[in-house]
Amino acid sequence: MTERIAIVGGGKIGEALLAGLIQSGKQTKNLVVAERMSSRAKEIADEYGVLVTDVASAAEGAHYVFLAIKPDDVDSVLRQLASADDSADSERVTVTLVAGVPISRYENALQAGTPVIRVMPNTPMLINEAMSAVSAGRYVGDEQLAAVVGLLESVGKVTVVPEKQMDAVTAVSGSGPAYVFLMAEAMIDAGVALGLSRPQATEMAVQTIRGAGLLLSESGLSPVDLRAAVTSPGGTTAAAIREFEANGFRHGVYEATRACAQASAKAGHRPDVEGLSSVNGRRTDSDTP
Repeated sequence: MTERIAIVGGGKIGEALLAGLIQSGKQTKNLVVAERMSSRAKEIADEYGVLVTDVASAAEGAHYVFLAIKPDDVDSVLRQLASADDSADSERVTVTLVAGVPISRYENALQAGTPVIRVMPNTPMLINEAMSAVSAGRYVGDEQLAAVVGLLESVGKVTVVPEKQMDAVTAVSGSGPAYVFLMAEAMIDAGVALGLSRPQATEMAVQTIRGAGLLLSESGLSPVDLRAAVTSPGGTTAAAIREFEANGFRHGVYEATRACAQASAKAGHRPDVEGLSSVNGRRTDSDTP
């Protein structure tokens, strides 16, 4: 069976998914994009040779509809999806890449029994190196979930988690690239302060982070083992690590990820986030909602 895939939203994430699907072998005739900005729609159509249309037309006959839109646009898009004809030869699956919005909101707005899959990707999807976490709604079958995982693997790695863990996922991998970029920014500024030119410091910091990430991914060793291998007793790295710890580096990471998870929960209209104990002991909850 030829599967028709619709992508609602022609922004960076939507385009990255489209490019990844084409690169993985999906035929452009089976792909369609919904994009309301005419200039952007023309760009996508010209670049990828796919049909670009409105939401309802894109969804009609689609087996999978990926929502790569802003949270503020969710309600409007859901109204259009609810009125779209489902003329496909199998059940239409709605796949949301929208941060912070729970599956129940989609299930309540769409036709009863609609399969909904929630995805938290991250921006390395733009270079086919995403870390995507996937949660299935109550009407999703095993084959449907496996199919969506396979589609997302065209743009990176995928893991399946219960939805109650999505706020934690957001805090670690969803927003994680920003933490790395902030670290790179700080390393570059520090290098300049120590006498390097900005281009020199930038090249050193970027390649160091890239190489360290690859080493961590491919060596099979834990972060603790790799850090220890670089840290000689009484050496230069040990001096730096002492300063990181003295200035609360680890504490800052804990608190930053907790704040991120709380913001994710708030975006989903849930007042609190459980299971994310603060390092200062203010929170002691044990389970995510």
